[in-house]
Formats: sequence, C-alpha cells, structure tokens
Amino acid sequence: MAYSTFKYGATAFAVVASLTLVGCSDDDDQTPAPEPESFDYVVTVTNLTANQPFSPVAVVAHQADTPLWTAGMPASVALETLAESGDGSGLATETGVAALVSGSGIIAPGMSETINLSLTAAQVSNLSVVTMLVNTNDAFTGLGNYDISALAAGSMVKMRTITYDAGTENNSEAKGTIPGPADGGEGFNAARDDVNRVHSHPGVISADDGLSDSVLGASHRFDNPTMSVTIARSE
Repeated sequence: MAYSTFKYGATAFAVVASLTLVGCSDDDDQTPAPEPESFDYVVTVTNLTANQPFSPVAVVAHQADTPLWTAGMPASVALETLAESGDGSGLATETGVAALVSGSGIIAPGMSETINLSLTAAQVSNLSVVTMLVNTNDAFTGLGNYDISALAAGSMVKMRTITYDAGTENNSEAKGTIPGPADGGEGFNAARDDVNRVHSHPGVISADDGLSDSVLGASHRFDNPTMSVTIARSE
C-alpha cells in the first residue's frame, strides 16, 4: 500500500510539472507585441509657385469627422486668420484637434521645409497641412483631412495640393490689403466682404493683366498645384 501511494504521488508530480512547462511555453508564444509609445511622422512641403512665399506651415493632427475646411462651407475664424494673415496658431483650438506643429518660418518659392510630428496612438487619425500664399488677400493651399492611420512604419505618400480661397476677404489686390512682401499691408480683418465660403481660388489678376489698382504683378500669378506634400512614417 505504501509503495502504491508513492508511485501515484510521483506520477501526479510529473503531470503537474509537465503542464506547468507547457503553460509557460504557450504564454510566451501568445504574448502580443507591445504597441509603440509614439508614432513618428516626417512631413516635407515644397513651394511650387513662382513668386508666392508661404506662411509658416501648420501640420495638424485631428479627428476624421472634424476637417479644418470643407469646400462650399464658411471658413472658421482660425482658418480665416491663417488665410488672411498667415498665422495658423489658432487652429490648435479647433474642435477635434489633437496636435499642431508649426514650421519654422516663411517658405520661399522653390524651397522646402521638413517638419517632424510625434503622436500617441490615441492621436493617430487624420492629418492636415496648410499654409497661406502671402502675396494674396486670403488664399491658402493645403492637404486636408488625410487618413494616416493605415500608414505603415517605413512607408510614405506624396501628393500635390491646389489653392483655395477662404471667401472671407475680397480679392481686390489693393494697396494695404495684402500682408506679403509685395505690399506689406493688413493681415487678419474680422469683417467678411466676400462670398463667405471656401472654394477653389480663381487666381491673381495683377496690374500687368489689367487690374489697375493691384499691387501685384504677373510674377505673383500661380497655377495649380502650388504645393507638394510628402508624409513619411519613420516609427
């Protein structure tokens, strides 16, 4: 009887030990890879115009259902401010915005700038990149509401953008109304004297093309596209 009890106990110990080892192996195989603490993106913009400097670029991460602009709809005050003065800082307080990173300064025609953006997993959704053409009354160009959630590490996308009219200031091109170096005039003005809806910009007329009161010349005209945007995910 004693021998039988010892034999049973030894067998039970062996079974338990075996189950323990198997359990450890399964746990190791099924442990999911940890989520990255941050998602890092590199955004490069290039000014494709002949003589339209860009204001400091605003790179904005935001929710998919809160675009910074919609063609045919009125511009927000923050977008109006950017389109009339080049100041995009107000976009940080727009609904659904998770992060805003601004460029270091003016981007001259033909020049590029690279901006780094680091987001948490909760902030990764859609991205907008926007800037003013400063030798205009209220023109801006940008990539709006681009979904970056499916962009894999090591991959990149490249796009070109058209120019929009914020619809908040009449395109008079008159002296004192343009903040860029062609005039050095007024920037943001809360009064709206245009169609009050965002739309594709009709372009600059200029004094050389018959608008006698314009402070702009033929070199300030632009055709679409006006900006190149590259988004790369590095991590």
